[in-house]
Amino acid sequence: MEKPPTRYNVQLYIYDLSRGMARNLSPIMLGKQLDGIWHTAIVAYGDEFFYGGEGISSCSPGGTMLGPPDTVVELGETEVTDEIFMDYLSSLGEGTYRGDKYRLFEHNCNTFTNEVSQFLTGRTIPSYITDLPSEVLSTPFGQILRPILDSIHIAPSGGNVINGGRNA
Repeated sequence: MEKPPTRYNVQLYIYDLSRGMARNLSPIMLGKQLDGIWHTAIVAYGDEFFYGGEGISSCSPGGTMLGPPDTVVELGETEVTDEIFMDYLSSLGEGTYRGDKYRLFEHNCNTFTNEVSQFLTGRTIPSYITDLPSEVLSTPFGQILRPILDSIHIAPSGGNVINGGRNA
């Protein structure tokens, strides 16, 4: 009899980088309500994986300077083995998700978690997270801030860079 494949749980850790300030200040600054400035990470195989200005990194769940997540979303299960997953991450880290490819609005931690979630589970992350950059940039103040915000590279400390740092 054939042994059923091992299934691994996949979670999305969601952090509000503004620590609640976006909820309070966004109506004044942007003219629309934003509930947070979201940083996300994938938790699978006993580790947390995220993308930032240093490339793809990992740590124990909740192990970055951000501490425990504000919200955990159960994305589902995967049959992808941890070995295949690490090969996949290495490939991403050598190309698409090198640290020098990070862009706060277009190619960020949320872009990474959305792609990894689809690879592992076939599901996307919540749209309120992926839509945040366009929400901000659709405002006059967002357009004024864009040149400043484009220079920001978020890389939560506490992780181990898997691959693909800032050098080509």
